[in-house]
Amino acid sequence: MTWSDFYLACFLIGFGLSAVAFLAGAVHLHVPHLHIHHGIHMPGGDGECELGWFNFGTVAAFLAWFGGTGYLLEHYYGVWFVAALIVATVSGIGAASMVFWFLAKVLLAREAALDPADYDMTGVLGKLSIGIRAGGTGEMIYSQEGTRRVAGARSEDGAAIPKGTEVVVTRYEKGIAYVRTWEEMAGGLEKTSV
Repeated sequence: MTWSDFYLACFLIGFGLSAVAFLAGAVHLHVPHLHIHHGIHMPGGDGECELGWFNFGTVAAFLAWFGGTGYLLEHYYGVWFVAALIVATVSGIGAASMVFWFLAKVLLAREAALDPADYDMTGVLGKLSIGIRAGGTGEMIYSQEGTRRVAGARSEDGAAIPKGTEVVVTRYEKGIAYVRTWEEMAGGLEKTSV
C-alpha cells in the first residue's frame, strides 16, 4: 500500500461517514455517539450539556480533509511524504476544528437542558379566548418559555367565566387547566395582606 492509497482510503472513509451523517439526519436515523469527556461544557437548566471534541462530525471532517489533502499532495504533486503528512494532518485538524466550532457556536449555542419547573402550569396567567360556560370547558391563551400556547380550561368552582377574562391556573389535570379569575385571586391576596 502506497501513501497515496492510504490517503485515498482515509478520504473515502471520511467522505462516506459524512454522507452517512447527512443521510441519517435527512431521514432521522440515530447514529451511535462517540463520547469523550474532553470538550466544552455549556450551562443549561439544572445540568450542563457537554460537547466532546471527538465526535462523529469532527472525525469525518478530519479523515476527509486529511485524506484529500494528502492524496493530492502525494499523488499529483509528488511532495516528500513527511511534508505531505504534516500538511495533511494540519488540514485535517483545521477542518475538524471548524466543524467543532460550528457545532459549539452555531448549532448548540442555545441548547439547554429542559427544566420541568419551566413548564409547570400551576400559577400561569392567561386570557380566555373561548369563554367557559357553567360546568363547561373553554379555552385559554397563555405564554410559556416565550411561546404562545393554548389549553382547554375549566372553572375551578364550575361557574361561568366570559371570553377575554384574565385567569390563573390553579391546577392542571389530563390536559385541562382549572382556573380562577385574576380579579378573584388578586382580591384574595389583598384581603390576606390587610
